[in-house]
Amino acid sequence: MEVVVERQSALDVHKASVTACVRVPDQAGGRREEVKEFSTTVAGLLVLADWLGGHGVTHVVMEATGDYWKPVWHLLEDTFELMLVNARHVKQVPGRKTDVSDAAWLCRLAEAGLLRPSFVPPKPIRDLRLLTRYRRTQIEERRREAQRLHKALEDTGIKLDCVASDILGRSGRAMLDALISGTTDPEVLADLAKGKLRKKIPALKEALEGRFEPLHALLIGSILSHLDFLDEHIASLSQAIDEHIAPFAAARELLTSIPGVGQRTAEVILGEIGVDMSQFPTAGHLASWAGQCPGNDQSAGKRRSGRRRKGSKNLDIALRDAATAAIRANDTYLQALYRRKKSQLGHGRAKGAVTHSIICAVWHMLSTGELYNDLGGDYYTRRDPARQTRRLVAQLERLGHTVTLQEANAA
Repeated sequence: MEVVVERQSALDVHKASVTACVRVPDQAGGRREEVKEFSTTVAGLLVLADWLGGHGVTHVVMEATGDYWKPVWHLLEDTFELMLVNARHVKQVPGRKTDVSDAAWLCRLAEAGLLRPSFVPPKPIRDLRLLTRYRRTQIEERRREAQRLHKALEDTGIKLDCVASDILGRSGRAMLDALISGTTDPEVLADLAKGKLRKKIPALKEALEGRFEPLHALLIGSILSHLDFLDEHIASLSQAIDEHIAPFAAARELLTSIPGVGQRTAEVILGEIGVDMSQFPTAGHLASWAGQCPGNDQSAGKRRSGRRRKGSKNLDIALRDAATAAIRANDTYLQALYRRKKSQLGHGRAKGAVTHSIICAVWHMLSTGELYNDLGGDYYTRRDPARQTRRLVAQLERLGHTVTLQEANAA
């Protein structure tokens, strides 16, 4: 293979050790290969960095193995030009399945320029990504804890959630706190209702009749304390995210102009893809990397599968949440796109078309700095009015009507 990188190194990273291979020119005009193993502690990685520097290495490649590559990347990124590659893209060669031969083979591929780098955002974006991902896990944990509260209430026979839409609202929380403190009289509990819920006091009295024992008070009290802790924890994480995203506040404001994209969703998107769209040549490249477009698997002129590739799970969740909100926003292009595709492809694929449109809009907005320009809910009607006319005429004729068209200005 032709040598593209003169002084190349490859790392086979594990939890406790990293096997490094370097390939550099020798005195005879050929190539010299050396392999050595290092610890993944900070001291071991510093020795690795010195060893690579001693060989004059300029480029270092490693596979994305779980989270084990991250501390290695953080320590080496300021000294060497790093490349992270998908392990699936490095085809295994029979007889080469050892740590030493893995590193050597990876090094040979890298020096020949045969590897495609994975996208690794700069450190400020990686920090933001850590915060947004952890906040999402805490929000999911809060949802699970709220579900445990509903389950615990079912065991008491109290049907508060059948009357109050949010049992963790002001009224519901006041009633739960009173139950925990020992108040079980339905009339007293129902009188704690506030606002519009006071109109339902008769129904509340009936729903609050149940079997609330000391064990339930202990269990539900613990759940409510955990919910309070999670609320406080999520709020502190959101504050930290606000501080980290301050340099990219303008980009966040741009993204929130897309229907369905709220502040939290915009923060997740920026944490996953960053703000520098030069990493992705076109909007299609970004959509493909994010796994928001159909797969392309053809052979002998036949399409075998349209299954989309797997992208960032966190980005996918954020885009699908945004799409769910967008298709409920009236008189918008995204809602019109969903309705048009749903009749052709069904709900799931129609929603996928909306997420694809959103991620493409994100690329264009971050590339140009322009706000989202909604095409309107009547976009498809305006784009081809003759087709819309034919569709409506055919629909009326199927109902048994005879349709005669007349131009409005001829009347």
